[in-house]
Amino acid sequence: MVMRLKTIEDCSFRGKNVLVRVDLNVPMEDAKVTDDTRIRAHLDTLDILRRGGARVALASHLGRPKGKVAAGLSLFPVSQALGALLGCEVPFCEDCVGEKVSARVASMGDGDVCLLENLRFYLGEEANDPVFAGELAGPFDLFVMDAFSAAHRAHASTVGVTRFLPSCAGKLMEKEVTVLSRVMKDPRKPMVIILGGAKVSDKIGFIRSMLEKGDVMLIGGAMAFPFLKAMGKSIGDSFCEEGTEAVASEILETAKRTCIKIILPVDLLAPREKGDDSEIEVVRADSIPKDSKGFDIGPETVALFTEEIQKAGTILWNGPLGLFERKLFGEGTRLVGLSVADRTAEGAVSVLGGGDTAAAANMLGFAQGISHISTGGGATLEFFEKKGLPGITPLLMP
Repeated sequence: MVMRLKTIEDCSFRGKNVLVRVDLNVPMEDAKVTDDTRIRAHLDTLDILRRGGARVALASHLGRPKGKVAAGLSLFPVSQALGALLGCEVPFCEDCVGEKVSARVASMGDGDVCLLENLRFYLGEEANDPVFAGELAGPFDLFVMDAFSAAHRAHASTVGVTRFLPSCAGKLMEKEVTVLSRVMKDPRKPMVIILGGAKVSDKIGFIRSMLEKGDVMLIGGAMAFPFLKAMGKSIGDSFCEEGTEAVASEILETAKRTCIKIILPVDLLAPREKGDDSEIEVVRADSIPKDSKGFDIGPETVALFTEEIQKAGTILWNGPLGLFERKLFGEGTRLVGLSVADRTAEGAVSVLGGGDTAAAANMLGFAQGISHISTGGGATLEFFEKKGLPGITPLLMP
């Protein structure tokens, strides 16, 4: 059974002041937004609210200012980018609580949108301080939670405000929960899990959960090195997160008991010894030279991974399989991504976690072939691990 959320379709909001939690934590350079993907993700929600006559104030964080005002982390440039997408002016409020917000909201008409300043300029946001949450909620009649990517955080703007305002899910939140809960509760078999990225520690809970649900686990990126090292393999000078060998060993043993097949790289791409950055070589994954580093999966590993992907009914992917930001080491992720897209076209359901995985899919050209690219990185992992998130619980229908 898919989680049933109270959504904006269940609410009346014409002429009401509506606080919407969004994720506008976008990359910027020289005070300009360089990638508006996260902004676009909320446009369906904003369109429904605006056409329905709501007076909308958007709240978001940007970066990690740790409770202090930081000029370089102001959301002002985002208001301009958002206005360009909406085709209207989006006034910016220089605070997120207090008199400036009350005055701005009071001046709005039906269908208007404004953007509040960075929530994390206040310590009360991340502390989920009830006083701060009450001040944030004060000028509003309704709260819409649309930031799935922040739903794993019990912050004032994700959880605290729900104690003061009637609350519901936006369209992005609704879509994320619907897709992910279906995959979690009733995946098409066999289920293939692809894991990459740098750190095992970030994914331990997710991996343990998937050992009970998945059929095959393909592990690449720097994630693979603790596992190879735990098996007694030489990993050379490759990055291996400290203190993770024991966890990797435990996961390998558990996999034997649960009969999930774990496939690790058999070959890797590495910079050629004493060569320049344009020279690479293929090295065996179980005997990487002492002074060498594996930066991408090799052709044999791509073939092994592809073989499993082509049998999949469900594919769940989190983490790139190499240092994709460097052209020479993005080929493994690209080829595996194209294989996932091909299998999706044949009827498999594919879900990519957000963050670097989504960035890789867009950069390497296979994003359009994926069933669902989640906006959440950590939120997606924790959704599968914990089967619920603090920012979702207040939105559930009884």
